[in-house]
Amino acid sequence: MLQEIEIEYKNMLTKDEYKRLLTAFPFPKIAKRHVNYYFETKDMSLKNYRSALRIRKKNNVYYLTLKEPHAKGLLETHDQLTEADVKYWLCNQPTSAPHVMRRLRAKNIDLKNLQYFGQLTTDRRIYINKQNVHLILDYSVYNGTFDYELEIEAPNEQIGIYTLKKLLNDYSIRKKYTPSKIERFFSTLLS
Repeated sequence: MLQEIEIEYKNMLTKDEYKRLLTAFPFPKIAKRHVNYYFETKDMSLKNYRSALRIRKKNNVYYLTLKEPHAKGLLETHDQLTEADVKYWLCNQPTSAPHVMRRLRAKNIDLKNLQYFGQLTTDRRIYINKQNVHLILDYSVYNGTFDYELEIEAPNEQIGIYTLKKLLNDYSIRKKYTPSKIERFFSTLLS
């Protein structure tokens, strides 16, 4: 099964904070674009399980990913999709995705109840430091709004927390509540 546990720490940024971090580290000059297509049931079953389902196009490959809470971070379950599969998903006709389907069945969520709600586009820059910590700067656009975010992906919780605290302190950035991208996306639909 294609699964991984993601240990990440996030903080929303202002445009100025984003620019400061962008110039402070050797981030790539050109961002990589990720397009996320989000799915949910009418009664928000995934949200009730604190889970999220998306298709992401990354480097011209499509992945269906279910994110679920895990004691050490987020459990991500993936299935690769073809471009034809994605077209069916976007028309609310999900195709087979065996790994994700197995996890959804455990939550009593049927594929036929999933609906496409929209997309979020992220321009992402990643810098990997000597401790193998990924510093990620995201600029995201969705439903007529945009935001800036810092993500830290670390090999373990201790390093992740330390790195985030140090960055926020060193660059005078206030710690802010940071909902996930899918939460921010859905909040713009519900407001």
